[in-house]
Amino acid sequence: MTDRSLPSLDFSADLIEAAQTTKAWPFEEARKLVKRIEKRDPAQPVLFETGYGPSGLPHIGTFGEVARTTMVRTAFRLLTEDKIPTRLLCFSDDMDGMRKIPDNVPDKSFLEPHLHKPLSVVPNPFGSEYKSFGDHNNAILCRFLDTFGFDYEFASSTEYYKSGKLDAILLKAVEKYQAIMDVMLPTLGEERQATYSPFLPISPTSGRVLYVPMKDVNAKDGTITFEGEDGTDITMPVTGGNVKLQWKPDFSARWAALDVDFEMFGKDHMTNAPIYDKICKILGGKAPDHFVYELFLADDGSKISKSKGNGLTIDEWLTYAAPESLSLYMFQKPKSAKKLHFDVIPKAVDEYYTFASKFADMAPDQKLTNPAWHIHSGNVPAIDMPVPFAMLLNLVSASNAENKDVLWAFITRYAPGVTAQTHPQLDGLVGYAIRYFDDFVKPAKSFRAPDDVERTALETLDASLAALPADADGATIQDAALDVARAIERYQDLKKKSPDGGPGVSVVWFQALYQLLLGQERGPRFGSFVALYGITETRALIAKALREDLVV
Repeated sequence: MTDRSLPSLDFSADLIEAAQTTKAWPFEEARKLVKRIEKRDPAQPVLFETGYGPSGLPHIGTFGEVARTTMVRTAFRLLTEDKIPTRLLCFSDDMDGMRKIPDNVPDKSFLEPHLHKPLSVVPNPFGSEYKSFGDHNNAILCRFLDTFGFDYEFASSTEYYKSGKLDAILLKAVEKYQAIMDVMLPTLGEERQATYSPFLPISPTSGRVLYVPMKDVNAKDGTITFEGEDGTDITMPVTGGNVKLQWKPDFSARWAALDVDFEMFGKDHMTNAPIYDKICKILGGKAPDHFVYELFLADDGSKISKSKGNGLTIDEWLTYAAPESLSLYMFQKPKSAKKLHFDVIPKAVDEYYTFASKFADMAPDQKLTNPAWHIHSGNVPAIDMPVPFAMLLNLVSASNAENKDVLWAFITRYAPGVTAQTHPQLDGLVGYAIRYFDDFVKPAKSFRAPDDVERTALETLDASLAALPADADGATIQDAALDVARAIERYQDLKKKSPDGGPGVSVVWFQALYQLLLGQERGPRFGSFVALYGITETRALIAKALREDLVV
């Protein structure tokens, strides 16, 4: 366990009052927890748990469980004024057998001899300082949880089994063997029923996790008997790390052994939740409160997987955006399936800064529904972000910037007094924008030549921009662009009205501008972009489009 301290909270009366009724989902879950423990000794810590299977490199879904659980924990702390202690345990099932070799390891053949061995003894294919594949993946998980500043305790399944921390619950499982089987067998097919056992012995000869039926389960001695890999019967104690539990009973046993109060899991576990609860009760425990979230999807709509390595890794997100944007993505609509791919990053970045910049001026009830409160555990920093991420991406596109200095030249002209030193967060965003553009926007850029109508429109727009003062603001430039479009039938929208009562302007006009000038389908508000990029520079871009230089 790393020595950490919980962040301080504002326990002002107006916030505590707002917490009782706010509809923000972390508070809805926290209020259930308050009711759960109302008759319990207030000195007993409320235990929040998250589970992780280190069969592959941690993906963002794993991070999401810790982030979201932390949000519920923070809400609980405000509701109880921090008078009831809380703990967050991040449990890794690293004693699970490696059932298949992940696709995203350097050398799959290196791992083949170690199939079905516990992940904590499988050699590390990455050749780092960590002894096992499980240790390596656990370390990556902890490194990123530490990066985000979570207050948590890390727990290893292997350490818990081998140290005896789970011995009492294992002996209880031996005693209640038939009751557990009565719950499990109806959920299995006929063939699986014939071989199923909640106990998975570790082979004393090969070290593999064995999926074998039990010949005898002795509650008095706390032992199991099964046929070993050489065909002879083996009797061994279930304690001391000789045996682990199948994953469904393991889930339940952990809850019962540790008195877990809250655990969230993905929708793929939903049908198993009643099984977990029943076995937990059989083992003498009380099932924790559950929160079921929807699954993350890869760009093709498939479920993200650690072993396949599809979807985003935490490293990849943090290459292109600050941690807060990822936390925002986890906060929003946890019960809705969401695509977890690179194209969600720009929106998440700009939405985070919008929420954070509005926070200070909000009323208490509004603050608790603002994602920034949950992202920062109530301690929202002051934010001043004069240029949004989407705008920076288009600035990189138009200027072909390859370093920060080029972009900062535009920014300081647009916002005098704003520098990398005065706005370090913006400076970080500039770096993210260059990397994101180079890797994802630039390869997809596709310019086209203007047709006759578009050519006339661009020429008129160029003349309109030439008539404006060099320091015209975004609103003035936007009005000039709208005036150009209102006179052209193609860009008129009869369902909208202009200020003089004439037809409004269709989005087709701005789509054409971004296709012709930036090679993209979409962009930020055109007037704001020109104000940042510069009227002279935009006119030069229009000239290139008219000459069809951009297409070449």
